[in-house]
Amino acid sequence: MTPAPIIFLIAIATCCSTLLGGSFALRLKDHLHLILGFSAGAVIGVAFFDLMPESLQLATTSYPISAIVSLMALGFLTYLVLDRMVSLHSHTEEENSSRENAGATTLSVHSFLDGVGIGLGFHVSAAIGAVVAAAVLAHDFSDGINTVNMVLKNGGDRSKAFRWLVVDAIAPVAGVAITFFVYVAQAELGLLLALFAGFFLYIGASDLIPESYHEHPVRLTTVMTVLGAAVIYAIIAIAG
Repeated sequence: MTPAPIIFLIAIATCCSTLLGGSFALRLKDHLHLILGFSAGAVIGVAFFDLMPESLQLATTSYPISAIVSLMALGFLTYLVLDRMVSLHSHTEEENSSRENAGATTLSVHSFLDGVGIGLGFHVSAAIGAVVAAAVLAHDFSDGINTVNMVLKNGGDRSKAFRWLVVDAIAPVAGVAITFFVYVAQAELGLLLALFAGFFLYIGASDLIPESYHEHPVRLTTVMTVLGAAVIYAIIAIAG
């Protein structure tokens, strides 16, 4: 098994990657519609090109594909119901805060599961751990962007966005740490990833894309969305 210090160094690297991405988003707040467009594509790209394949690869050893895909749909519909429950009322500051907290929490829990994946991978073998770590490092930069955007677009200020960014950045380190104390079977981890694939599809397609476009209906915003998905595809293809 790979020594623990090396695993934690990789976890710290994911933390730094997330912080860099979030700092980038904070600096370019005036171009939020373009960053949101890129973010939407990146979130959808992570769902299609990372979470879905990983969940199928891990969970099909114990569960039928139909059950895994159904869990993805459940994740999408669950997030839709929660989002609509908040949206039934007028958009007060408190309700916007609920939306931003829900979105940022989802992204942070996903980062935590990234850390769990890194830890489990290295417990199996150094080669598997390295592949998982490369994929996580590759998309954690966009995770930082996505977390900041989720807060800013719902009316949160820079300080709140930064606090959530720190939570998201620390999450994979915590995920790695817990694998030294709690065992999570790969099949069950695959089910969790399937659920989060549904969450991410909803966040990207039903939240970030409309938000990025309705106030700035320009072609460049759409280009940024396609670019976000393409970047994630390229990163995962290279890492894999």
